[in-house]
Amino acid sequence: ELVPSYTIFFSGCPFKCQFCQNWDISQNPQNGVEVSPQTLASSASTGRREGARNVNWVGGDPIPNLHNILAALNNCKVNIPSVWNSDMYLTIEGMKLLFGTQDIYLTDLKYGNNDCALKYSKIPNYWEIVPRNHRLAAADAELIIRHLVLPGHVECCTRPILEWIVDNLGSMTRVNLMNQYRVCYRANEYEEINRPITAEEFKKAKEIAQEVGLENVIT
Repeated sequence: ELVPSYTIFFSGCPFKCQFCQNWDISQNPQNGVEVSPQTLASSASTGRREGARNVNWVGGDPIPNLHNILAALNNCKVNIPSVWNSDMYLTIEGMKLLFGTQDIYLTDLKYGNNDCALKYSKIPNYWEIVPRNHRLAAADAELIIRHLVLPGHVECCTRPILEWIVDNLGSMTRVNLMNQYRVCYRANEYEEINRPITAEEFKKAKEIAQEVGLENVIT
């Protein structure tokens, strides 16, 4: 499985999630320190020798540092599995660069439509880009999808996401349904998400997963 994992955090993120729990690094790239690919490779190699099962590229999001990560992997002196931990908002060219370099895609599928993505993450064309990249990732390596259930978004986001996964990736796709939503960052500026999810909402999300036929759900 994934743990113990040697996790390397990057500052910065293509998304501007208004409820981001890591907003201090995701929305402030200057909070990071500049590190060379060679140093990243050395650090990951040390982690492997100390017992880590993989190197986990996370953030923020690793997307802005794709070139540095690929260079780091090329400089690794030990064989260490690589986990791409991302929102998956990449171009097709970016995905092609990743092909063959990752052992696991640990992804977030947040929204079931473009309107919610634009409103809460300031990202256009979400539904044309992120699901496409999940299909590409599933053809390249192991895929684990996380879905954070948002308050008031079970029908507009959770349901279409879970239906899409079954229809496009298969019922055995591993899906992590998460109920850890908290009011963070600027979420209090949006009345509809200025609260935790209810037990009933999460129960409904799990019922939808069963209803659509998902067979590999963890909560």
